[in-house]
Amino acid sequence: MADEDRTRADSRAGDESTGRPPSHRPRSVALGLSHRTLRRLARARQRRRWALEGLGALVCLVVLVAYLGTRSGPEPGDGPVGGSGGVPAGASRPTVLPAADGHATDAGPALPGLRPRERPPSPDPPPPSTSAPAPPPSKPGASLLSVSRAEVPAEVDLTAVGTRDWMHWGLRGGDSTVRKRSGSGEIADGGGKGNRVGWDGNQEVVRWSDGAPERWDGGSSNGVYTCGVGNGFTLTVAGSGAPRTVQLYAGIWMARGRLDARLSTGGPVRTVRLEDPYTSQSAQFTIRFELPKDARLVLTWTVERVFTEHCGNVGLQAVALR
Repeated sequence: MADEDRTRADSRAGDESTGRPPSHRPRSVALGLSHRTLRRLARARQRRRWALEGLGALVCLVVLVAYLGTRSGPEPGDGPVGGSGGVPAGASRPTVLPAADGHATDAGPALPGLRPRERPPSPDPPPPSTSAPAPPPSKPGASLLSVSRAEVPAEVDLTAVGTRDWMHWGLRGGDSTVRKRSGSGEIADGGGKGNRVGWDGNQEVVRWSDGAPERWDGGSSNGVYTCGVGNGFTLTVAGSGAPRTVQLYAGIWMARGRLDARLSTGGPVRTVRLEDPYTSQSAQFTIRFELPKDARLVLTWTVERVFTEHCGNVGLQAVALR
């Protein structure tokens, strides 16, 4: 024990003579730092580390957002119509054409198209489509003529619409017609340029219950069409001395159709156009007129322009008079 005490005393004396702290005491305590100060310094170092880590994460997030922003932009060649073809993105493409036997046939390569009743912008603005209605007659016997256009109802009842007379085309082919049984006979088919072809693909259907030779039909989608610029149909309606209304159900396929209405007694021609460069479209034309009994309304429905090499055409389904 005496030796051990002597050794410890010598050690303390040696430490004091050299100026070094005793070897068994913590260095931090020797430097005069308390435990509270050490904890405060440790917390400060931890906060600095967290701040640096947060800053690094923020920088990474900004870089990622900027990268995704550049990737989501339009690719070269993209545009509002979805490519170089000028066709709206997502548009359907017709795969059939009316054939000579009245049924749909394969059109070959996909053609630009939209679903029926959609209204894409025309490649160039067509001429004004609807002429202003004529003023009412100023004296008895004066002529009256106006033309307007609307969408065709999904189903048309010719018996109800054509209380005086009606005609339907294409039920049994290009040369087939059905008339109103015991009608007035005021509607006449005046022919027209081009070869008439029957088909069964109209978007709307017509029905009747007073026809001849087919007395009844519950919903026919048949019609006739003719291809090529300048070709079309001519119809006449006899005057009766009273105001009359004609409903003409017609259409186009990848073409611009032009309806001209004129009176045999003279006066200005009323013109309405229907155009679709991509697919088919139907219309109900309403013509109001008044003529004496010896005069006629003359309607010509012709192809004014085509937008395809595959038989751009105008079609005719029915006409009704009341």
